[in-house]
Amino acid sequence: MTSPIANAFAASPRRQLGFIRYLVVAVLLLSVIWLYRSSSLPATFKGLKPNTPPTSILQDNYGAHPIDLLIQAGEEEFDNLLSKQKYDVNAAAAEYRKRRGRHPPPGFEAWFEFAKEKGAVMVEDFWDQIYHDLGPFWGLPADQIRRDAKDFEMTINVRNGKATAGSDWFWTKIWLNLIQTIEQHVPDMDIALNAMDEPRLVVPWEDINRYMEAERASRSMPPPEEVISQYGGLAGVDQDRMPTSNKEWEDTQPYYSIARRGCPPDSLARKAELMTDFDHKPSVSMQHAVAHSYKGYVSNYTLSTLICHQPDLQGLHGALINPLTVSATKKLFPMFGGSKFAINNEILLPAPMYWSNEERFSGGENHGAPWSEKADKMIWRGVATGGKNKPTNWKGFQRHRFIAMINGTKVRGAETWEELPVNWDMPSQSYDLKAMRRGHLGDWLDGFSDAAFVDLMCEKPEEGATCYYTKDQFKMAPGMPMAEQFANKYLPDIDGNSFSGRYRGFLLSTSLPIKSTLFREWHDSRLVPWKHFVPMDNRYLDVYGILEYFLGYQGFEDQDAENRVQGRDEAARKIAMAGQDWANKVLRREDMQVYVLRLLLEYARVSDDKREKLGYVADLLR
Repeated sequence: MTSPIANAFAASPRRQLGFIRYLVVAVLLLSVIWLYRSSSLPATFKGLKPNTPPTSILQDNYGAHPIDLLIQAGEEEFDNLLSKQKYDVNAAAAEYRKRRGRHPPPGFEAWFEFAKEKGAVMVEDFWDQIYHDLGPFWGLPADQIRRDAKDFEMTINVRNGKATAGSDWFWTKIWLNLIQTIEQHVPDMDIALNAMDEPRLVVPWEDINRYMEAERASRSMPPPEEVISQYGGLAGVDQDRMPTSNKEWEDTQPYYSIARRGCPPDSLARKAELMTDFDHKPSVSMQHAVAHSYKGYVSNYTLSTLICHQPDLQGLHGALINPLTVSATKKLFPMFGGSKFAINNEILLPAPMYWSNEERFSGGENHGAPWSEKADKMIWRGVATGGKNKPTNWKGFQRHRFIAMINGTKVRGAETWEELPVNWDMPSQSYDLKAMRRGHLGDWLDGFSDAAFVDLMCEKPEEGATCYYTKDQFKMAPGMPMAEQFANKYLPDIDGNSFSGRYRGFLLSTSLPIKSTLFREWHDSRLVPWKHFVPMDNRYLDVYGILEYFLGYQGFEDQDAENRVQGRDEAARKIAMAGQDWANKVLRREDMQVYVLRLLLEYARVSDDKREKLGYVADLLR
């Protein structure tokens, strides 16, 4: 039986194929328009560009594997990014004004020279996260920003070119060490720090939208002769006794009930019924992934990290169910941290473990053997984190789900109906997985998948790091240093209590990172999905298709011959090597220095009473 569309356009096979081709393009474009309408995004995300295959790629490659097209789109996006590189301060300042609608901040020329000295790749897009983070603060009085920062419980303080801290908390000490390497360029300021793994600021969308409207209204470029080139400093701030804003910290559970207020009022997240019962098998489907996917694979990585159009994630991520700690506020104040959900309002710094280069997160000096010497395997070792897993909620935790989904024994049990999934679902037929056609998905996984917990992280710690309510579901294995993991080609990276601190180490290795996350980090604007890493949806249903694309499927019986799929090892190697090469250029410790200095110059300006007249205009006066 043919479809109404096929019957209506049944002229010639060639014309019918052409129509279908353009129909696919039209549907994709309509999806892009839908997902980028302002009501689907947090208020600070307006203006984001789509990361979907361009129309030309879709037209020229109809019938290709979706990942072929996504890789091609990643190549084009990266080429476009490189074309924006600037090599002198005049060009960089001009690009700044074009992109930001303001003069650069005072100290911009010294910052540019510092970046050149450090060998930084200079593309204005790389600092987009700074403006996403600081934008709302243009809607607050500058003196309030200064007071709220100074009076917070944990701070780094810069006075007269010297950075100090009153806390010996290990994250503070690492961030202090980073800032001390650039302290001579940093204006006087106080930097409030988040001491928790979890982000804490969730200002309602309505408030952030109002602050962002104030930011956009404040954009101007005064005539050069009216511009002030010196920061006002903090004279009087140390003696200021004015009260700071009341933070009204809250500990509501589940955290999703707090998080969703950062989404637009008409978003699915705000409208959806709030889940409170997690003691059952969750529903796992790609229904809410359509907006950021192309034929089941992540095509818009930024959008895939947002919760506003994905209400089902409230039951699929431990940090949204029961974080280790909850201490959140609706009040906007300048708190810095290492990661956050897109709906949070912290100001991002490079995570401490990135700066410290701790071996368990970086792999040390060993970044892996050449690709050809690696095992065709996928390896994951880690702790069952993600929040406080309990007998009544662990089935919704992301790491537990991922480990179960790539376990050959569990998948084989689901295929034969001998052991039905308790916290995951099989992939849909739309992926057309060849191993599923004859019930060999579990056997196929056995050939390359090696994933296990090293600690089940029980609600109440048990001897041997086991756990009475999950030990029958998961095997445990000894820990494996990251350097040893690099002997394998494929490295999935899954959120824990917050972001995964091993991501930079994976990128710097000669293996291929397969990245899934809901968290934002400082470096996101400089990495291109499908060019430098493989993105994975947070439900993980696409993991089988991703692995079949790269590893192939050779079948298990004679009748399986027609289902064989040739792997694309070279495509995997190319992404892994491109990611390593790029990470060695833009994720170095020097790049963190350059990023943080730029961030702190902008922070100093938005905290200054004369911020609308502050700027760098020397290039216009020459």
